[in-house]
This record gives sequence, structure tokens and C-alpha cells, in this order.
Amino acid sequence: MRKVLIIGVGGIGSYLTQFLSRLNLYELHIADNDSVEKKNLLYQNFNLEDIGQLKVTALQDRYKISHASKYQILTDKQLKSYDLVICCADNLDVRRLVYRQGHGSHSKVKWLDLRAQGRIGLLSSYLQDPSLSTAFLDGPKGSFSCQADSWDGTSEKVDMMNIVMAAMGSQWVQKWFNKEDVDGYLTVNI
Repeated sequence: MRKVLIIGVGGIGSYLTQFLSRLNLYELHIADNDSVEKKNLLYQNFNLEDIGQLKVTALQDRYKISHASKYQILTDKQLKSYDLVICCADNLDVRRLVYRQGHGSHSKVKWLDLRAQGRIGLLSSYLQDPSLSTAFLDGPKGSFSCQADSWDGTSEKVDMMNIVMAAMGSQWVQKWFNKEDVDGYLTVNI
């Protein structure tokens, strides 16, 4: 079975976990230290009964998860034993750790980065041109939501690009493991 680590199981990662779990092809490991909050229910794959639980616990109870960790991924060593590492974290420091693994055949770890912000999505992988990394990792420190900066917390203004990126990511994973052609990076604006 293919060993896959999903870092961050919020807006994108919670749906990606569901999509990949249903295929029964992957030994899924998930990592996230965040708990489910009421505001997450609008755009993340959680229910009312999950509020207050760790996100990894709620997903492990629902899907076929081999290992769920409530600890942050902070070191290169934590990434080493996986066939593929998928970064869905809302934190640039975690993304920088993943990108530091390298690109192309020189990559120490094979990785995929999925992100969404409002109506814009990005799929980036170890196959991309390394010169793009600087642009993809630019920004202030801190965490970011899948929702646009102007989101007011209401259902009427919620964006669903995170689900689009989770679906695109699951398709990329399937094609990559089947040794089919995949994009090194792709941006989407709906």
C-alpha cells in the first residue's frame, strides 16, 4: 500500500482525506494540531458533533486512517518515510519545510502542495520549476484561511475552492502513482 502523509486537515485536507480514503489504495497518515470550531463547519468536512475534537480524531473516527497525529510537522525527518507528502497546511513555515525537500529527481521527498484562497487555487509539486518556489512561498508569517480575506463568516459569502483543490489533488495523486503525466504546478481561478 502507498504511504501518504497529509499535513493539515482543514479546508482542503479534510476533503482530500475523504476522497483518498474511499479508494482503499493508500495508507493514510494525517497531521494537524487544530480542533474543530463552529466556523469550520461551513467549509470543512466536519459535523456539529465534531466541534471541540481534534480534526485528526474526527477524521480518523470517520475514515480509514492508519495514523493520526496531533503534533505539528516541524522537521525534515518527519517527512522521510512516505511515498508522498501532501501539504494542505495553512501555514507558510510548514510549506517552506516541504519545499526545502527539493525539486525534480533531486527531491529528498516527493511532495504536493495544495492551497486555496477565496476563488483562487494552486497545485504545486516537487516537479515544478524551482524558480517558482520563491513566488509560491512569499508572504507574511502566520496562518491563512481557504476563505477570501473579505469573508464575513456567513454562508452566503463562503467559497468552495478548497473542495475543488482537494478533488484536483486526489486526481493528481491517482495519476502520479499510476505513473501518468501530471502538472508540476497549476493555478485555478473560478
